[in-house]
Amino acid sequence: MKKKNLFAALLLAASSISAAGTLSIFDRQWTVPVDADWQIDREDGAAVLHLAKARDSLPGPRRPIQFALTEVPHYSRLTVEADVKPLGKSLIIVFAYQDSAHFNYAHLSIDGGKLVPVHNGIFHVYGGERVRISELDGPPAFPQNNHWYHATLIHDAATGAVAVTVDGKPVAALRAVDVSLGSGKVGLGSFDETAEFKNVKIVTQ
Repeated sequence: MKKKNLFAALLLAASSISAAGTLSIFDRQWTVPVDADWQIDREDGAAVLHLAKARDSLPGPRRPIQFALTEVPHYSRLTVEADVKPLGKSLIIVFAYQDSAHFNYAHLSIDGGKLVPVHNGIFHVYGGERVRISELDGPPAFPQNNHWYHATLIHDAATGAVAVTVDGKPVAALRAVDVSLGSGKVGLGSFDETAEFKNVKIVTQ
């Protein structure tokens, strides 16, 4: 039975990869793992990137896969600004992405890190399971779901420092340092829920 379940999971993974697609939004091209899971909508005249279907991690080390990914120039400093709406409990901003097994991400949630240690923090993926690299203390990034917030992520590739603010306020659990990856691609999505993004701006220096 275990072999059958593993074989079915591998078939599902293969079909997901074959369904990958490209989206054009925010004056950028984005690659997505499953084209049918994503929509481009409009709200108050603004284009909205809508992750409409949740997908969990693939078999193996637990790490997110459901995010739209865009190329950015090699940078010393990265700023990602976006209006974000968690439709479930959380969403993620991926940064320093090298490949599917080497990247970092900020997990913004309505849960505090002390309540759910795998939520509301900065996480590091380096060939295995995702690992939290930020403190557990502090309030959650979002007071509630299904509401628009303005998030800003700043990553210094030289020092490895990253910090996220929400509606202009620093979030204590969304600060960390990682010098192992440097600059890399940027992604928007969720670990295993759904979310929306608009007014996305990516600036590199």
